[in-house]
Amino acid sequence: METWHMVAHGKVQGVGYRAACEDLAIELGLGGWVRNRNDGTVEVMAYGPPERLAKLREWMEQGPPAAKVERLEVEPGEGEFELFEWRSSE
Repeated sequence: METWHMVAHGKVQGVGYRAACEDLAIELGLGGWVRNRNDGTVEVMAYGPPERLAKLREWMEQGPPAAKVERLEVEPGEGEFELFEWRSSE
């Protein structure tokens, strides 16, 4: 089990990115959270098996149809999470 911290840059707010990300993470059985940040990015902390985290990462590189992801930062994260939740904006 691993924890990944990911930040999506580009047109990722106001396009359903956060909600779709939460839905996929729950479907994949991951724990963690997703939130919008004041700088226009979407931040995710996800916990689970590396192969499932990789599926979330792949999706985050594209996002939903209305999104335009310019860059995705991925680094090791901290914490273990049982459930995946939507957090209020930073």
